Amino acid sequence: MSTVNLENKTILVTGAAGFIGSNLVKRIYEEVPSATVIGIDNMNAYYDVALKEFRLNELAKYPTFTFVKGNIADKALITDLFEKYKPAVVVNLAAQAGVRYSITNPDAYVESNLVGFFNILEACRHSYDGGQTGVEHLVYASSSSVYGSNKKVPYSTDDKVDTPVSLYAATKKSNELMAHAYSKLYNIPSTGLRFFTVYGPAGRPDMAYFGFTNKLVKGETIKIFNYGNCKRDFTYVDDIVEGVVHVMKKAPDKKNGEDGLPIPSYAVYNIGNQNPENLLDFVQILSEELVRAKVLPEDYDFEAHKELVPMQPGDVPVTYADTTALGRDFGFKPNTSLREGLRNFAEWYKDFYMK
Repeated sequence: MSTVNLENKTILVTGAAGFIGSNLVKRIYEEVPSATVIGIDNMNAYYDVALKEFRLNELAKYPTFTFVKGNIADKALITDLFEKYKPAVVVNLAAQAGVRYSITNPDAYVESNLVGFFNILEACRHSYDGGQTGVEHLVYASSSSVYGSNKKVPYSTDDKVDTPVSLYAATKKSNELMAHAYSKLYNIPSTGLRFFTVYGPAGRPDMAYFGFTNKLVKGETIKIFNYGNCKRDFTYVDDIVEGVVHVMKKAPDKKNGEDGLPIPSYAVYNIGNQNPENLLDFVQILSEELVRAKVLPEDYDFEAHKELVPMQPGDVPVTYADTTALGRDFGFKPNTSLREGLRNFAEWYKDFYMK
């Protein structure tokens, strides 16, 4: 692997107003204050834009952070960004997220996750034109959803992932294939990260912990899928961005094979807690932390607000990350307990919504 020095470098983060993106920008500045970060986000209304604005406001304090409102599916915009700022490292986190939404709004996934990522790859390819140094490392978000309903657990990056059960998963697998092709053809060092159920403060309201909280606060009933027989490898957002920064600093080596053509400088890793939690246990911890943070009263009747229902389309019963390779190559392993992470979320929720 090749070391990528981030000091004084320009870093492009797509999806910078998103949950992971905004936390990553903060983490980059903690690690390398001399960096310049360009953030792009289309600020779409897939969920409450006020959350995205809250995250962006927190980034305004960094003098070398520049925000561009725009869509990565806009090829001219992406070409201009690369020509103007010449990023040395690109982290692609812009994507239409969510498994369920991909069933009702498939077009959004093709635009953002396929066309958008293609534009990023093309811009990386042309960053080397005329002998320029160009992009030293492209890091991009894949997803644990690529494992589909694989029976073997924990999920390893050596497993076959040819049976996606949602369009979202299919677009993420496509990203890995496109990155592999571009790494082979144009020697772009690229690393894909399969994120496992990311959660934390100022997260996405379509995720279970956030959606459950909103419903419980309103006195509505929460639906627990597969009758509670679901397990998720919940991974706290700080652990995710810590992992991303570790990965940014080490790129796959550029090498040519015996035929003189590039051997793809390409890698894929899982980032997960390697500790799947049962959904009912998760709801129990969440409810305790919501009471502790005074989001809900102590006498709240949780049993009366729970409904066990069957599995829904596109979902899988378990996600479980094998993170051996991440630990081996980067000396890093997520370590935030579910209780600690949900406590931080509950305290943030109280502060943000109930002041």
